[in-house]
Amino acid sequence: MASSRAQVLDLYRAMLRESKRFNACNYRTYTLRRMRDAFRENKNVRDPVEIQTLVNKAKRDLEMIHRQAHIGQLDSTTKLIIENQEKPKT
Repeated sequence: MASSRAQVLDLYRAMLRESKRFNACNYRTYTLRRMRDAFRENKNVRDPVEIQTLVNKAKRDLEMIHRQAHIGQLDSTTKLIIENQEKPKT
């Protein structure tokens, strides 16, 4: 169980990192929200077969996110106004 938990956490972190590579704010926000919702929805799954099925699906999704983020970087667009705002100094 511990190894599947570690595997899921590693996969979650990898998906977070890849999702943040999207240039477009809308894609980035949607992907992060959808990914977090999916992991929360399945956090109480205990069946090892179902866990492995979900992990395999997440791995396919990670590959898709990686491809889409890479494609998005090839087509550079101007940033939205909300992305160009400076962070307030504290």
